[in-house]
Amino acid sequence: MGQPVTTNPLLIMFINMTVVFCVLWGLSLIIRLIKIIDPTQKKKLSEPAQPAPGAQEPQAAAAAGEDEDETAVIIAAAVAAMGYRVISVTAVRPVVSRAWRQAGRFEGIGNQLRMAER
Repeated sequence: MGQPVTTNPLLIMFINMTVVFCVLWGLSLIIRLIKIIDPTQKKKLSEPAQPAPGAQEPQAAAAAGEDEDETAVIIAAAVAAMGYRVISVTAVRPVVSRAWRQAGRFEGIGNQLRMAER
């Protein structure tokens, strides 16, 4: 047992990768089994109720409002994490600036020129 069985690096790589993928496949089977057996999982309803045709439009508007509220909360949390005291966020508006767009273009062109010089 003092001598290695093989010194061929490609064979060693093949054996190691086979072991790794077999372990990953086994873990995926275990996860699928747990998902099937899980007693805490809510049972699916047989058929969801169909909303009225006119009720779809307010739901879309409400979903868009929720996204904006969620974005505002995330921004407020980021500002608070930076150490600033945030009482409330009253409005979140995107800033459209030609200077930022132009600076980005110039930086992209500069990167392309540096890559071409190499």
